[in-house]
Amino acid sequence: MTMRTGGCLCGRVRYRLEGEPFLIGTCHCTDRRKESGSVFVSYAKWPIEAFRCEGSYATHKGRSFCPDCGGRLFSLHEHDVELRFGSLDEAPTTIGAPQHEGWIKRREAWLAPVPGATQNSGDPPPS
Repeated sequence: MTMRTGGCLCGRVRYRLEGEPFLIGTCHCTDRRKESGSVFVSYAKWPIEAFRCEGSYATHKGRSFCPDCGGRLFSLHEHDVELRFGSLDEAPTTIGAPQHEGWIKRREAWLAPVPGATQNSGDPPPS
């Protein structure tokens, strides 16, 4: 079984994930741009049962982060966890390409569409 680990910049929050994600995506929406400080966010979703976390984190509008260093980590839902790729210890090169690209109407003109990914103009990706 594949095991991945990650956490925040200062190390206060650590997590691990078992198995493979069921959805890989990118999102270009305004909220994710602002919370990430970038022009899009790359993420993946795992079943909630595959996720374990240690340390105290804060949450604002469903987005969890380290209260000490501010590192963005994940969004917890009832049945899944949506993990920010940047919080993984290892680069996500073995996870695969995004399957879904959201809010493409806000994608920068210099960014090409992700080949093979579903393109959604403004609705959130399927759960």
